[in-house]
Parts: sequence; structure tokens; C-alpha cells
Amino acid sequence: MKRIDAIIRGQGLEPVKSNLAKIGIEGMTVAEVKGSGHQKQTESYRGSQYQIDYFPKLLLTIIASDEQVPGILDAIVKGARTGKAGDGKIFVAAIDEVVRIRNGAIDEAAV
Repeated sequence: MKRIDAIIRGQGLEPVKSNLAKIGIEGMTVAEVKGSGHQKQTESYRGSQYQIDYFPKLLLTIIASDEQVPGILDAIVKGARTGKAGDGKIFVAAIDEVVRIRNGAIDEAAV
């Protein structure tokens, strides 16, 4: 099993959800986060220029079987890509164990 964490722009959520639903992925966790990376932006406030250090993003977390990962990655990239700096990143990590608290189901049965 894998844990997929995707950091994307807010406007990318609906296209990503739609793409994931098309391949049968509906369970995910979404959190509002702020972060910095290669995206840079300067704003003006009351005549003063200042640099924005942290941008609002969404963090999507999906737990999936190894076989589902390529399709999930493709769905996220196609839904979230604008071609501009700040589109985000996807991280994939191995999951050792999952337990569903409600009934004690373990691993893939818990997902």
C-alpha cells in the first residue's frame, strides 16, 4: 500500500476529484495548508511592496493499493496542472499497516 500526498492549488480540487472518481477513487482527506517553494509573488499595500512568503494550497492524502498508484498520479497531474510555478508536488510513501478503528479491519480491508 502507498500513501499519496499531493499539494495543489485550490482551484485544482474539483478537476482532480472528478478525475479520481472516473477511476473509482473517492476516499481522500483534504486539508488547507500554506507553503513556499519556487512560486514567488510581490504585492503592493498602501504604496509599499512586499513579498508573499507562503501561499494557500490544498493537501490531498490518499491511501491506495500499489496497483492504483499510477492511475491516481495521472489523475492528479491532469487535474491540477496549469503549467505555471506553484502547481504543486506529489509525494508517494510506503504504508506498513492500516487499521480501521470501527471494526478492526487491517491493511487493504481497512482502506
